[in-house]
Amino acid sequence: MSVANESISWEFILLGFSDRPWLELPFFVVFLVSYILTIFGNIMIILVSRLDSKLHTPMYFFLTNLSLLDLCYTTSIVPQMLVHICSTRKVISYGSCVAQLFISLSLGCTECFLLVVMSIDRFVAICRPLLYSVLMHQRRCFHLAATCWISGFSNSVLHSTWTLQIPLCGHKKMDHFFCEIPALLRLSCVDTTAIESELFFISVIFLLIPVTLILISYGFIVQAVLRIRSAEGRRKAFGTCGSHLIVVVLFYGTGTYMYLQPPSPNSKDRGKMVSLFYGIIAPMLNPLIYTLRNKEVKGAFKKLMTRVILSRK
Repeated sequence: MSVANESISWEFILLGFSDRPWLELPFFVVFLVSYILTIFGNIMIILVSRLDSKLHTPMYFFLTNLSLLDLCYTTSIVPQMLVHICSTRKVISYGSCVAQLFISLSLGCTECFLLVVMSIDRFVAICRPLLYSVLMHQRRCFHLAATCWISGFSNSVLHSTWTLQIPLCGHKKMDHFFCEIPALLRLSCVDTTAIESELFFISVIFLLIPVTLILISYGFIVQAVLRIRSAEGRRKAFGTCGSHLIVVVLFYGTGTYMYLQPPSPNSKDRGKMVSLFYGIIAPMLNPLIYTLRNKEVKGAFKKLMTRVILSRK
């Protein structure tokens, strides 16, 4: 049996906070609270977007997809992390590691495309308002969302296959909190320069090119907003686009740091912290960003809560 095939029966040891055990309790509390807030916030956005007819627009359709992505992403990694913090045997089976790698990579790539689609939706709404209903009709929105999901999962199949073909040569200790490509590459005892080059090239496609498209879209959006005579209209346009831009900065900023930074002695520990941020904190912040800056979502949420309270009386 080859070395690569022997790895199928392995259980990986996720070191996580093993070298800093005093951090386990505070981080457990932070992760648990963040996960609860993520579940509540994203489910709330999905519910109000579906139940309030005023929010049956392309913008909230794509926002619902983003919330579903965040829900699935955090659920693929956080419960396992919480269990491992409380356990003395911090292991994950090879099959579970592969599943976690595939799911998290799929959802991350899907979000790259979805954020671009959301910026295009805002571009059409602000720069081509008379054509908005024609260009962004329901069927096209569904096709755009489906393309994002299919492209994300297709890339994950390709990338996961490349990574899992690398022989691991008996190493079991993974200095990370969950299964991720950079952590798996560090377990290899062969030269990974080729796969790292491929990873860098794909990361450029999935990070820098979407960011460029988003910046171009918002360049046109800013020009269009500045031509609006009404101060209230400009404030509303900037408020809607501002929420999306904050999410873009959080997502692409951490992703670029993780996958496009040059290797350094301290990059491993920093990479672990960055992974925690975009895997746990960012999905928790996204609902807060959209609700705190969006009067329509807050109004729909208040109506939903009122309906629930009245139904119980």
